[in-house]
Amino acid sequence: MTKEALVLALMRSGVLQSERITRALRAVDRADFVPKEQKHLAYADEALSIGFEQTISQPYTVVFMLERLAAEEGDVVLEVGYGSGWQTALLAELVGKKGRVYAMEIVPELCSFGKENVAKYPVLSARVSFFCKDASVGITDIVKTEGGFDRIIAAASVPRVPKVWREQLKAGGVILYPKDGSIFKETKNEEGGFAVDEYPGFAFVPFVEQRT
Repeated sequence: MTKEALVLALMRSGVLQSERITRALRAVDRADFVPKEQKHLAYADEALSIGFEQTISQPYTVVFMLERLAAEEGDVVLEVGYGSGWQTALLAELVGKKGRVYAMEIVPELCSFGKENVAKYPVLSARVSFFCKDASVGITDIVKTEGGFDRIIAAASVPRVPKVWREQLKAGGVILYPKDGSIFKETKNEEGGFAVDEYPGFAFVPFVEQRT
């Protein structure tokens, strides 16, 4: 399968609807983000191992989440668990030159792997700040300068949503995360409450926190 064939297959399935996400998928080649031994599977609609008990997510799932995250140009996005860096690069494309992606990863080897992969796209890499640390504590210093996050997206199944994520999300912002076989979307209102939507039927690797 080719990159274009994958894009067309995602469109036919009905999961890929946004023109902006379609352009991002065409601009950012998944083959640049998989291990060498997996290159021949880069355009397969399946999750692939990237080592250390982690995966590059199935394209269908990534698109499903990006469609519901609905990141806009100029948004400030927190990505939890950037892994291969593929979704990171897609987010950087979606937020544009006025936006910013703060990408966090706790597995040291993947910190380097994902960052090096995104560096293959210098324009996009310039829109990303990488952190090799526990994402469950958020990024307080960034919140002070940015005023909070417009979007927060987690790439691994969380046992619970850290309180700090909800606190660091702007009013009108969205948190998207997997939990117990579902994807949850929380939208923050002006009063600080959250409207919650659940989308069942997904499987993710577990969220990794700092070991003490």
